[in-house]
Amino acid sequence: MQVVSISSLKGGVGKTSVTTGLASAALAAGISTLVVDLDPHADASTALGVRPGEQLDIGRMLKAPRRARLADNVVPSGWVEHGPAGSPGSSNGAAAPVLDVAVGSAYTGIYDRPDLGRRDLRRLSSVLAGAGQYELVLIDCPPSLNGLTRMAWSASDKVTLVAEPGLFSVAGTERTLRAIQLFRQEFAPGLSPAGIVANRVRSGSSEHSFRLSEMQSMFGELLLSPHIPEQANWQQIQGAAHSVHHWPGDSAKNAAALFDALLENLLQTAAPGDAAGLVRNRSRR
Repeated sequence: MQVVSISSLKGGVGKTSVTTGLASAALAAGISTLVVDLDPHADASTALGVRPGEQLDIGRMLKAPRRARLADNVVPSGWVEHGPAGSPGSSNGAAAPVLDVAVGSAYTGIYDRPDLGRRDLRRLSSVLAGAGQYELVLIDCPPSLNGLTRMAWSASDKVTLVAEPGLFSVAGTERTLRAIQLFRQEFAPGLSPAGIVANRVRSGSSEHSFRLSEMQSMFGELLLSPHIPEQANWQQIQGAAHSVHHWPGDSAKNAAALFDALLENLLQTAAPGDAAGLVRNRSRR
């Protein structure tokens, strides 16, 4: 099982879109996947088409993590209903694809503060101790470095950062890499940055072209490929609670192929060395 946090220090860069795009690729590949919606806004839960019943949301599971029975409280994504009945390429031999959700809620906000101690930081790890049936766990983090994100990092093997090719987002990504290195030293020596996803890239923008070159210079092998272009109909896809792999049209088909490649690169990423050493001095305009 690989546990990957999807993080960004800056809001509005499409972190949840990348999470759901990777979940869509995992579903299409037959990879048994759990999405943990740790953002109090719970946008990933909405986009994944969950229909919660009596199950506990992730916030209430975190309240009593040792008593939380993850298997009893996850909710199947509505995407599974829109896909094929089975996945012949499934890596775990299952008769049908698995995409479950630990449903988000505003309740998790009580943990999104900067003063969580070590015991609180282990809450999500305790909940995910019951996630052994999944090959992949994707954690959609809130856009901050407060308690929920650090709780996610404590439970993760890797952190994937999402950035737009813009000045403030690139600067925030550099700061987040340094924060990951400090967090590793104190709390999670096994954690590694899995890479950086350049999202919402506009091919005709000279500013985006410049920032992409800057990101390549700064982050080197941490900058994952392919980059994800701005998707005009992404809001429509998410609003309909559909997987991008099951949405009609060439635009969605092309986006699905990009997320397939991105997921493959992400899962094959070897744990790099010191994250701080991979962050180069940023050139100034």
